[in-house]
Amino acid sequence: MSNTYSYGIHRDLTRTELFFLVAVDNTMAELGISDAVGVAMILSGSRLVPTRGKFAGAVEGTSIVPKLSRTLLPYEIKHRILPTFTSWTSVMLLRAKLTNHIGVFVGRAVPGAGWMIAAADVATIGYKTVVEYNRLVKPEDRL
Repeated sequence: MSNTYSYGIHRDLTRTELFFLVAVDNTMAELGISDAVGVAMILSGSRLVPTRGKFAGAVEGTSIVPKLSRTLLPYEIKHRILPTFTSWTSVMLLRAKLTNHIGVFVGRAVPGAGWMIAAADVATIGYKTVVEYNRLVKPEDRL
């Protein structure tokens, strides 16, 4: 006979059902304002704004944040030393470029910061779920 558990109002849960409910609770507890900011950062880096012609091999369109940051931060440094990545929407299209324009650097960093926030949230939810699950179950059912 396998072990059964209770969690909140739920009774006679298998260990898989218990893990799922703990994961749902931890996800709901973790989602907050930082997630909204992360999603906004990711979406603001999406290439939604059409552009005039571009050179062959260039990624089509531009996004809101880089366009805005170029306007608000029109400063350049002497050498192209600031690393930037284009096309955060697909790992296959991800390209590294160096720039000397501070606005371009900031604009291209925003979606990356959004993805880092999302990744940190996923890692935190996973860790807290496993810790809480292991605290609730018998030793033979622990992960």
